[in-house]
Amino acid sequence: MTNARYAPPSIPRIARRVLAAGRIGICVIALLAAVGCARTPPETALRNTIAALQQNLEARDTGAVHAVFDDDFVGPDGMDRRAARHLATALLLRHRQVGLTPGPLDVQLQGDDRARVRTTVAVTGGSGALLPERAGAYRIDSAWRRRGDDWTLLSLQWEAVGD
Repeated sequence: MTNARYAPPSIPRIARRVLAAGRIGICVIALLAAVGCARTPPETALRNTIAALQQNLEARDTGAVHAVFDDDFVGPDGMDRRAARHLATALLLRHRQVGLTPGPLDVQLQGDDRARVRTTVAVTGGSGALLPERAGAYRIDSAWRRRGDDWTLLSLQWEAVGD
């Protein structure tokens, strides 16, 4: 028995549906590609790295702190990467609680892969009691290098404010 009311869709109607679905698919793929390819602007990525460094210092995460130092890092008096990592570890071991309150960041991009950042930071440290045992303010001058998608600390200078 055949159903007289049923008529298979015509080829042009099917073709229109396939083309419409194809256009929608192409738009979705293009949108996903645009979102996936979008890179964080260099200054935003650097500010995010500095914010993460602050959080890692306060959390006393030495591994994450060490990862920020560039292979070519140079600090005061010729301090190299290894010495900087040891100093950071010693400071974090010395104080059970570390607090950092940075002032505004003065970020000066030098192309897409280099930057200089200046700020003043209030630093506190202690045993975790209500009041910190040590506190000081420092002027920080740092140089950063972008390697791929990551910013690394290339150099760091600091001086106590008021000295």
